[in-house]
Amino acid sequence: MLNTQLQDFPTINRAYAQVFQPNKLTLGLVVPLEAYPDSAVPGMVQHVERAQLADQLGFSALWLRDVPFNVPSFGDAGQIFDPFVYLGHLAGATKSIALGVASIVLPLRHPAHVAKAAASADALSGGRLLLGVASGDRPEEYPAMNMDFATRGDRFRDSVDYIRAMAKDYPVAQTAQGSLAGRADMLPKPTGGRLPLLITGGSQQTPDWVAQNGDGWMTYPRDPVSQARVVGDYRRRIAASGGQNKPVMQSLYVDLQSDPSAAPSPIHLGFSSGSAYLKHYLREVQSLGINHVALNLRFNRADIEGTMERLADDLLSEFSL
Repeated sequence: MLNTQLQDFPTINRAYAQVFQPNKLTLGLVVPLEAYPDSAVPGMVQHVERAQLADQLGFSALWLRDVPFNVPSFGDAGQIFDPFVYLGHLAGATKSIALGVASIVLPLRHPAHVAKAAASADALSGGRLLLGVASGDRPEEYPAMNMDFATRGDRFRDSVDYIRAMAKDYPVAQTAQGSLAGRADMLPKPTGGRLPLLITGGSQQTPDWVAQNGDGWMTYPRDPVSQARVVGDYRRRIAASGGQNKPVMQSLYVDLQSDPSAAPSPIHLGFSSGSAYLKHYLREVQSLGINHVALNLRFNRADIEGTMERLADDLLSEFSL
């Protein structure tokens, strides 16, 4: 059940406010907006037009991924384009939809570059950035960048501290990745005074650290009992530290059937079903304390534009702010 001891979420930027509210659920879409079930590499067909359609239909967010290398064992190259370059492109092509990254692999990038690129995307989009961050789960990428996979958790934690410091004027901070002595500033600053950082999974950190240091938490679909347990544990840890309430979001692969009453059948990290069961599922996860679901259409068998329109028609009147 929903935690009633924690109340409003923080005020950070435009995207955070339009995607996350306590006891509410919103829907986003994972880019690329296309089906590519039999290949790791999407064709990026009509990718800008479909992003614009998602904006026009009223979905709350688009989510990009950070996939530096196409690793065969991982099986998904994401949207192919560098996430920050693509964020800038989408910022100019869309008007209202939030633009999220799920998630930047912090240990593979210097945090100064992440802070600069993310604040730039936030400013250029009018505050529409949501920055998911992760420690990374593809060991093959690390030697390609002369990075150590085993110590990625330490670099992740240090990077979060560095990025937080960058939002301040002429920051002073000592980190393993750089000394900030207050004699140089980084511009632009995030529109809301800081970047909204959403921690993905455990990111090689303790549960208490995750609860205390992020502005929200990204997790994966689970059975209802397990999901209620982990969401409840996250919010109990926030309350125990005296922190303010924070949102929880999850991903979900869907294959929307043309028959609204079609029964569900499992697919990778999701299900194939009609819109009636999908609505039932979304109501259930909302009752468990999930605030946003990012729908992934990679395994969808129907026309993508038609599916987006049916999702909007059947769901957004209930699952939007």
